[in-house]
Amino acid sequence: MIHNVKGMRDILPPSSAVWNEVEAAARRVFMRFNYSEIRTPILEETALFSRSVGEETDIVSKEMYTFEDRDGSSLTLRPENTASVLRAYIEHRLDQQPGLQKLYYVGPMFRRERPQKGRYRQFYQIGAEAIGSDSPAVDAEVIELVVAILQEVGINDFELLINSVGSKRSRARYNDALREKLREVAPRMCADCRRRAETNPLRVLDCKVPEDQPIIDGLPSILDFLDASDREHFRRVRDFLEDRAIAYTVKPRLVRGLDYYARTTFEITHGALGAQNAILGGGRYDGLAELLGAKAPAPGIGFSIGEDRLVMTVEEGKTVQAAPLHLYIAPMGDAALRHCAVLAGDIRKLNLSVEVGTDRKLKRMLELANKLQARFTLIVGDNEIVTQTYALKDMRSGEQETLSRQALMEQLAAQNRDREGL
Repeated sequence: MIHNVKGMRDILPPSSAVWNEVEAAARRVFMRFNYSEIRTPILEETALFSRSVGEETDIVSKEMYTFEDRDGSSLTLRPENTASVLRAYIEHRLDQQPGLQKLYYVGPMFRRERPQKGRYRQFYQIGAEAIGSDSPAVDAEVIELVVAILQEVGINDFELLINSVGSKRSRARYNDALREKLREVAPRMCADCRRRAETNPLRVLDCKVPEDQPIIDGLPSILDFLDASDREHFRRVRDFLEDRAIAYTVKPRLVRGLDYYARTTFEITHGALGAQNAILGGGRYDGLAELLGAKAPAPGIGFSIGEDRLVMTVEEGKTVQAAPLHLYIAPMGDAALRHCAVLAGDIRKLNLSVEVGTDRKLKRMLELANKLQARFTLIVGDNEIVTQTYALKDMRSGEQETLSRQALMEQLAAQNRDREGL
């Protein structure tokens, strides 16, 4: 027996229905904020991620699925999608389009990390990028957007954490101070932190090892090293959030895990997810486009939601059940089966779910109709074919009425309008 690959999983009904609900909710919110969908390939040149994400990140050094193609080129399954969106933005000259480019995506990403609750090697993200402005108003609107998505799927008890990692100048000063302090304390930290203390000290703040947290809490705060411009940008982001009545907590240790972030960073956490409780994260990446070869600056800000973890949180708050069937048709005999196949096609055009039974025993078909939670049942035999009248049974009340074909269609259409609230 062949099993799925470690860290991968099958998403089965009825859980798959929740995934569809979550994605539909996100798409509704994206529409309200004037975002358009972009679909990028899951395979990219490896250089795209090593250049943008950073050679010293765990993603590039340990987690990427990279292989040599037949022509000798190095390809990688995308571990994240911001770099891919920026690559597409540059390649297709989207900077020539009018206004801010507001793009969203939904799809799978791949990282070979240790599987744990809500984290898989093939995982899914819902994300967005707003490219073409460095305004703090855009930062606040992007955060407003993610809050709206969470509220749309019924999640309200979350915490928004924000920080500024400053521009390159501010970060350089902070890195110098951080490196100096780490020379003293890094020997007492984990192996990754000891390595990062030399190669990329800012990455130490992203450490998740519990024993290292007291040491990290004693390190200098990046907020003390922001220049006047960075401080003003961060102040205005907070003002815009307060205008929207969006509650937040400033967390100076929040740096995000990728090299391209600058200024605003944010994260949203939820208690239902345990210790690894982040649902989403994002931030500004004003220098990424130039790093990837853009001829002109393209400041941007974006986020990605861990859809696996978001769905898990949604499922925590509801009982997930299979979608009930609207109509089960039980044909009595071969002629009735042919007739019902056509009848079912006409009823499906009303946007109703229909199942046509194929068992030869009526009792077994009716038992199946109950198991499928059919709202109505239709039994069709030779007499119904001749007279073009049908007995429609309401499975909730047990009531049954005989209807002509036209009356049947009208009755089902009316029931559907009531169901959809039209």
